[in-house]
Amino acid sequence: MAVTLRAQEVTDVEFLHSLFSDPEVVRYWFVEPYVTRTDFETKFEARRGDRTARRFIIDDDGEAVGIVELVDIRETHRNCEFQIIVAPGRQGHGYAQTATTLILDYAFKTLNLHKVYLQVDDENEGAIHVYRKCGFQVEGHQREEFWVDGGYHDATRMVVFASDPRPEA
Repeated sequence: MAVTLRAQEVTDVEFLHSLFSDPEVVRYWFVEPYVTRTDFETKFEARRGDRTARRFIIDDDGEAVGIVELVDIRETHRNCEFQIIVAPGRQGHGYAQTATTLILDYAFKTLNLHKVYLQVDDENEGAIHVYRKCGFQVEGHQREEFWVDGGYHDATRMVVFASDPRPEA
């Protein structure tokens, strides 16, 4: 396994659309899964050049296995939100932990950010476990934060600071 991160390209639109149109995948992103390919292409083009986000493909020897993103990058405050999806069928192989470690290195060493935070559905225990292994700590609890599948879901906000000790990869 030779996992790297690379910038999302137009050639990735089919893969990205497959992720964002899968209800099981986007359930934990708190977004509606319905999006046409045309609408997705339009959205992809509109966000090109957005300096408040860095969007990467998780690549394993030339195969796209997921995405990892830093969004809402605020230069003044030196913080951003972290997001990740590992493709169905590719979960449970260490991609999430490896990609999270790589993106945190990028956030802190390249972008010189101070803090990276995330929101995670309380029911997503596997993700919470990975985030803890990568150095994230619980910062707070958000009751009934997201409407998904006909009901409100609680979320946990987790954070890691550049100065926090992080486990070795």
